[in-house]
Amino acid sequence: MPSAFVLVHSPSVGPATWGPVAEHLAAAGHRVLVPSLLHVGEGDAPPFWPAVVDAVRDGLRHVPADTSLTLVAHSNAGLFLPAIRKALHQPVTGSVFVDAALPARSGSTTVAPPELLSFLRTLAVDGRLPRWTDWWDEDDVAPMFHGCDARRTVVAEQPRLPLSYYEQRIPVPDGWDDHPCSYLLFGPPYEAEAEEARSRGWRVAHLPGAHLHQIVDPAGTAGHLIALGAPR
Repeated sequence: MPSAFVLVHSPSVGPATWGPVAEHLAAAGHRVLVPSLLHVGEGDAPPFWPAVVDAVRDGLRHVPADTSLTLVAHSNAGLFLPAIRKALHQPVTGSVFVDAALPARSGSTTVAPPELLSFLRTLAVDGRLPRWTDWWDEDDVAPMFHGCDARRTVVAEQPRLPLSYYEQRIPVPDGWDDHPCSYLLFGPPYEAEAEEARSRGWRVAHLPGAHLHQIVDPAGTAGHLIALGAPR
């Protein structure tokens, strides 16, 4: 059965955050798709999760139905993986959460916890937020791009999402995790998510780095994705 990696970027940033990893996976002989979610949030009314699901499904429209998929989600894209998985007609044989937020075990999940939402409300202007990297001080942002040339590209393509994007709830369909799931931790503040993944019986690996470490060490990230996405 043919297979492919589907790299899902956080809607807070853009597909360039997966570009270097996609190149390494392709060089290793894997088919790779990086659907763009840059148009998510252009509408004014939540929920926005159906647009995320549609964007991924549209990005896979030319992928044959017998192609097995390994879904890979970074950051808050992890919250959308259950809805994405249930909407695809191709078989999903693995899901990897990379320094990612985890969906609730059932029911639905809020995109932003209360403390983050309170912070974001102080940043919003006319219902829109600054670009994600503009939320933080330079001392917080610079280490995420240490030693790589991708900062200008990543920063330039970031959308200005509506505050309501972070206020939405995303459904968690029953049975979405009917396949092996795993977690790749880069570092703080996602240790709690990695521990939760371990408590769910998932494989957990650690590749030390900041939150955008996939663009700093794409080869190492790709190697972990291959290992975590391998059949068990």
